[in-house]
Amino acid sequence: MRGDTNTPSQAVSLTVIKPSRGWIALELGKLWSYRELLYFFTWRDVMVRYKQTVLGAAWAILQPLLTMLVFTLFFGRLAKMPSDGVPYPLFAYAALLPWQLFAYSLTQASNSLVASQNLIKKVYFPRLAIPISAVLAGLVDFVLAFVVMIGMLGYYHWRGIFAFTPSSNLLFLPLFVLLALASALTVGLWLSALNVQYRDIRYTLPFLTQFWLFATPIAYPSSLVPEQWRALYGLNPMAGVVEGFRWALFGTTDMAFDLVTVSTVIVVVFLWGGLVYFRRMERTFADIV
Repeated sequence: MRGDTNTPSQAVSLTVIKPSRGWIALELGKLWSYRELLYFFTWRDVMVRYKQTVLGAAWAILQPLLTMLVFTLFFGRLAKMPSDGVPYPLFAYAALLPWQLFAYSLTQASNSLVASQNLIKKVYFPRLAIPISAVLAGLVDFVLAFVVMIGMLGYYHWRGIFAFTPSSNLLFLPLFVLLALASALTVGLWLSALNVQYRDIRYTLPFLTQFWLFATPIAYPSSLVPEQWRALYGLNPMAGVVEGFRWALFGTTDMAFDLVTVSTVIVVVFLWGGLVYFRRMERTFADIV
C-alpha cells in the first residue's frame, strides 16, 4: 500500500515592494534591519580604496601631511599667518584632519549611487545605506592620520616648543568628528540624489571642495573674521568643526560657541531636508541610474 504523501502546508511569507507616494516617512528604522549590509558596504569601500595601490593605507597619512607642509611653507613661513599661539604645523594639521574626513566622505557619498548602479537595479535594500557607508569609510583614514597628530604633539612637547597638556576638552573631540561626518552626509545626500539625474554634478565636486577648503579656517584662524561676521561665517558647518577641533586639542583660545552653534543648527536642518529629498527621489533611482 502506498504511503500517504500529503505533507502539512507551509506558510509562505510574501513581501510586496511598491514605490512610495507623496512625501513619505524617512523610515530610518529599516537601516537597523540592514545593519550587516551597511557594515559590508563600509568595509567594501575601504578595501576598494586601497586595492592594487603601491603605498596602500599610507595615502591616508601622506595626503594631510603633505598638505600641511605646503600650508606651512606658504602660509606659515611666507605669509606669516597667525596661528593662535600654536606652532603652525600643528595648527594646520589639526584642521586638516576633520577637513580630509569631510572632503573624502563628501566626494564618495556624492558618487556612491552612480557607482553602485548595478546593485541598485538588481536588489532591494534601503538606498540610504549606500551614501552612509561611503561616509563611514572615511573614518579609517581619519584614525590613521590622527595617530600622526599624536606623534606631532609628543614631538613638539618633547622639544619644548609647545607644551601640550591633555584636558577635559578632549572629551568633546568625538562630537566634532560626528559633526564633520554629519556635514559630509548632509551635502552628500543632496548631491548623490542629484547626481543620478544630472551626471555633471561629479564635475563640480573638485571645484566645490577646493572653494570650500579656502572658505574654512584651515590655513588661517577664524579670529581674522570680523566679529560682526562670525555668526554668518558659521553658515559654513566646517568652520565650527575646525575651530571646535582645535579648541578640543589645544585649548589655547576660548571656545567659538557662536560658530559651533550656527554650524550645528545648519547641519541639523539641512540633514533633515536631505533625508526627505533623498527618500523622495529614491523611487526613481533604479529607473534612471
